Amino acid sequence: MAELVLNHVYKDYKLENKSKFTALTDINLSFEKGELVSIIGESGSGKSTLMNLIGGLDSDYTGEIKIDGADLKSFKDKQLDDYRKKKIGFVFQSFNLIPHLSVIDNVTIALTLSNVKESVKRERAMELLTKLGLKDHAKKKPTQLSGGQKQRVAIARALINNPDIILADEPTGALDSETTLQILDILKSIADNENKLVIMVTHSEKVAKISSRIVEISDGKVIHDEQKSDYIKSEKKEKLLACYDIESKDLNNSKKKKEGHLSIFSALKLSFQNMWASKTKNILMAVGVSISLIALILMLSLGSGLTGYIDSLAQDYSNPNYVTISKSGYDRDGNELEDNGNFMVPRMFEDEEIEEVASDINSYLQTEGSDFQIITSGEGQNLTYGFSCPTIGIGTSTISTIPAVDEETELPEEVKTENIMYAYTTPPYYTEDNLIAGSMSGDGEIMLSSAVIDFLGYKTAEEMFANDNKPTVQLYINMTYDGVRIEINKTVQISGIVDVSVFSGMMVMYLDYDFLDACVMEAQENVDVEPTGLSPSLLFIETDGKNTTDMINYYIDTYRRDLSGSIEEQLASMFSEMMSTFSIALAIISGISLFVALIMILVVLYMSVSERTKEIGVLKSIGARKKDIKMIFSTESLLIGLLSGIVGILLTLIIGAILIGVFTALIGFAPLSMNWYYFAIALLISIVISVIAGVYPASKAAKLDPVESLRRE
Repeated sequence: MAELVLNHVYKDYKLENKSKFTALTDINLSFEKGELVSIIGESGSGKSTLMNLIGGLDSDYTGEIKIDGADLKSFKDKQLDDYRKKKIGFVFQSFNLIPHLSVIDNVTIALTLSNVKESVKRERAMELLTKLGLKDHAKKKPTQLSGGQKQRVAIARALINNPDIILADEPTGALDSETTLQILDILKSIADNENKLVIMVTHSEKVAKISSRIVEISDGKVIHDEQKSDYIKSEKKEKLLACYDIESKDLNNSKKKKEGHLSIFSALKLSFQNMWASKTKNILMAVGVSISLIALILMLSLGSGLTGYIDSLAQDYSNPNYVTISKSGYDRDGNELEDNGNFMVPRMFEDEEIEEVASDINSYLQTEGSDFQIITSGEGQNLTYGFSCPTIGIGTSTISTIPAVDEETELPEEVKTENIMYAYTTPPYYTEDNLIAGSMSGDGEIMLSSAVIDFLGYKTAEEMFANDNKPTVQLYINMTYDGVRIEINKTVQISGIVDVSVFSGMMVMYLDYDFLDACVMEAQENVDVEPTGLSPSLLFIETDGKNTTDMINYYIDTYRRDLSGSIEEQLASMFSEMMSTFSIALAIISGISLFVALIMILVVLYMSVSERTKEIGVLKSIGARKKDIKMIFSTESLLIGLLSGIVGILLTLIIGAILIGVFTALIGFAPLSMNWYYFAIALLISIVISVIAGVYPASKAAKLDPVESLRRE
């Protein structure tokens, strides 16, 4: 039986004007093993079209092309892929070697598509390269070879799967005379000694002269078919494919997860080799994508850091065994008050309001089965008072230095004055742990933030209180209280420096509630007002444990719209809401930047498909399935995502370290909480968006027509 038979084959091309052009007309040919056939004819005669049909690159024809009795037209895509992979070996005029692969990788690419074991395919390739005189060039790239060496590599690639048919399209067209003879000698030896069918498409008389058969085509028709009677076979030589029988057994017996298909590992390797060949472009793209990831991680870290810091500040002003209550910006029915949101003005509790709050909470606790009760006065009293407010909201508060006499001039020193930005009465749960230096304040004493250190000319807090010293200052408060303007002017001692964290650069004052109460009463007497003393803006309830504290806080949050936590807690809540909004805004910005990154990856991969069109054609000519092409480009997009993620993580760590240092130096703390899972999320997102971006380019690459791809320059 003939190896290859063509019966009444016609091939038409559709033109843009919807007319058709007939490239082949009624082709009837049969070929045997061991033939060395030259198909000759003028340009446009149909030679290459015929080769593409025989090679299974084009199945759009009428008639029959039978290989071992089976018609190619009946083959499904998978069968055509296997046909090109196992039965056909292509040798191209322009070599069509993949430039970023080494010589040995170019030769073994067909075996890679068949998922052949690495050691087997390397051994087979080196055997071929050695016999073709290319042993010392195995690790070189195609650009480092001469034309003749490139064509020998192309022949080795065509032979690696031990095909039955070798199709050579102008195999010597790009070679000089001496190299032409060498290549023809190899092809002739393959036909004569390996018993392969070798079909050459050529213009060259030298090629036709050494052939055993000449088929001439003109205008798509066979006009001459001559079997040369004077053909002389090559002398017996060592077979190029002598080692294949043994290796075939190895291949058949080897255990592969998906025998005959490209493995994910091989696809990753091919993708990595391509990326490495264009490493500058890919690194720049990874850096570009990583900018979005850096922004994402830093924004998440910033949101988390600021939220955590605000929460820690709130905890600093609270205690699990204390409930702090202040008035909210609503009445009990939930109607908004005019000054809602204005934290600059304190809202005072009247005596009857205090009793009402205590009574309502006690009733709630009783219904919940708690034995705890609020006691507002007398023995066992667990409710105390407090006051806090920005002093710029209630008047003007300052501290001034006490003038001393300059020893040189014997004149009073200049008095320095500083505004107090915020005034607190000391919460009952404050201890020495809340101090940087000094001691808790008592009657006639105040505590200040560390801003006072520089104000008084000291270098450190410890220096201020050396030898039990307590610096003396003049405290002045000018405020409208209960509708009357009063002034407090007292000489006081600074007993300690309070840790107010981020607000340490502001002048914040703490003083004893009873001391402030006495000062207000004295100031009221000085303006002939009945001394009523200080009305509290805060209520502190000392509970019997966290469970009771949580119950009371739940009651206030759920049933008392007119009440809330302390002003500090309200500020913390307000900042938390702001941070929540801020985080959403950051997430939207990050989402936009990630979308831009996705588009950038898609564009780069799409351009990569265009740049590698001929490579895709070569892969399809040696049996690559659509799935294989998709896998190669999809794994490349996965690697791009992985690379971008790693670059983004490394750059974020560097930038984060710099920002932490800068923030710490400027404001004393770094509002960044760089949790490990932020990096994991960023890496995952990078991979996901890259894989998504690679879907369309990979699909487009898989759908490329192999004939058109091979024509691409």
